Amino acid sequence: MPETATIVSQDARAAGMASMLTEVPATTSHRSPPAVPTPGDAEAAIARLREMSADVRGCAVLGPDGELLAASGDPQRWQEAAAVLLGAADLAGDAPAELVHVATEDGEVFAVRHAGLAIVVVSERFALASLMAFDMRTVLRDLANDHRQVRSRTWRP
Repeated sequence: MPETATIVSQDARAAGMASMLTEVPATTSHRSPPAVPTPGDAEAAIARLREMSADVRGCAVLGPDGELLAASGDPQRWQEAAAVLLGAADLAGDAPAELVHVATEDGEVFAVRHAGLAIVVVSERFALASLMAFDMRTVLRDLANDHRQVRSRTWRP
């Protein structure tokens, strides 16, 4: 069986790629950053998370600057507790913590960050950590990407 010259085939591939690249415009469009969700959108996200996980005792959603967008209880207490939790977790590394999990005998605390937003959850003891983190990421990702979808997916009586 005759051998195919690889130099010829690589040259042909390079020529084809060069012609394809010249057809791509030099400028690319940049999407603007997503809008900060409204407090109503954040409340809908909390409702959705509570529907997804029966172990949730309470939760809060924070905006890009750490401001509280919504909480299931006293907003002032959630604001302070979330700032302390995320601040302490951030001190442990060189970059902001993306996932925090603290377990105690009384319950568990989780925090997830995505696209400048954060969600903090207090759950019952022995919550399945991987499932809780998955649910939190799902809700937060939807809130960050298209906060209108969170509201439309939330069940309302």
